Amino acid sequence: MPLHPEAQQLLAALEAAGLPPFEHMTVPQAREAAKGFINLQGEPEDFPTQDRAIPGPAGEIPIRVYTPAGDGSKPVIMYFHGGGWVIGDLDVCDNPVRRIANRTGAVVVSVDYRLAPEHTYPAAFDDCYAATAWVSEHAAELDGDPTRIATCGDSAGGNLAAAVAIAARDRQGPPLAAQLLIYPVTDFNFTTGSYQENGDGYLLTKGSMQWFWAHYLGAQDLGKDPFACPARADNLVGLPPTFIATAEFDPLRDEGEAYAANLRAAGVHVTAKRYDGMLHGFAWTLGATPSGAVLIDDLAAAFYDAAERAR
Repeated sequence: MPLHPEAQQLLAALEAAGLPPFEHMTVPQAREAAKGFINLQGEPEDFPTQDRAIPGPAGEIPIRVYTPAGDGSKPVIMYFHGGGWVIGDLDVCDNPVRRIANRTGAVVVSVDYRLAPEHTYPAAFDDCYAATAWVSEHAAELDGDPTRIATCGDSAGGNLAAAVAIAARDRQGPPLAAQLLIYPVTDFNFTTGSYQENGDGYLLTKGSMQWFWAHYLGAQDLGKDPFACPARADNLVGLPPTFIATAEFDPLRDEGEAYAANLRAAGVHVTAKRYDGMLHGFAWTLGATPSGAVLIDDLAAAFYDAAERAR
C-alpha cells in the first residue's frame, strides 16, 4: 500500500523543520534531535515509575521501573530503547514504555545502557544482559515473576533484546518467556530489498544506519558474533516465543522478516506483522501517526500469550 497519510504528513513536517539525516549531524546534535521525538508521541499516559540504579559490568546502570497497581507477582518486560546504540535515553522512550506498561499490565524495566561511540560494542549488550540477569534475581522486590520475563526493544533496542535472548539461552539463564522485537536491527547488511526501496526519504536512511553501525562497532570486525548481529547466529533453536513488528517503508523491514522466518524454521513460535504504510520509528511518533498505535495492542497480545504459556 502507499505511504500512510499520517506518515506523509510527518515527513513533510520534519522536512519543513529542516531536520537533516543523522549522518549529517555530530553525535551531540543527534542526541539533541532525538529529544524532539518526545513532542511527536502525544500526551503521556499516567503510570507510576521509579528511577533507580543497579550493578553493572562497568558501574551502575540507571533503570526506570514501571509498576502496575495490584497485588501479586506480575510478568516483567525488560525494555531497551532504540536510537542506533548512539542516541536515546529513559526520557525519550518514556511515553512509549508507559503505553506498553498500561497495555500489558507488566512490570516494565527500561534500561539506560551505555551509548556509543563513547562505549562501543559490547558495552550496550553487556549492560542489557546484566540488567536482565539482575532483574531475574531480584524480581520479587519489583513485584515481578522471574518465570515470566521478556526482552523487548525497538530498532537498536530490538537488536539488544534479540541478543540478550540468545545469550540467555547459551549461558543457561536467565530464563525468558518471550522476546518482543519492534522493527529490530538483526544484521549488518545494506543490500536487502528494503534498503534498496526505502534507504532514502523515509526518515531512517541507509546512510544513517551506516553512521550508527560505525559508531557502535568502531574499528571492530564483528564476524559472525550473534550478540552484535542476531541474524548471524549459527543456531536459533530453543529461543523463546517471539513477536516481530516491521514497517513497510523501513530499510530494516527485510532483515526483521528474514529473522522471523529463520526463527520459525528453528521451531520457535513466532508472531510477525508488517505494519503497512508505516515508517521506521513509528512507535516513537504515535502522536503524529496514531494509526500505528495498534502495534502496542498486538505486542501486548503476543506477550500475554507467551506469559500464560510460561506459567
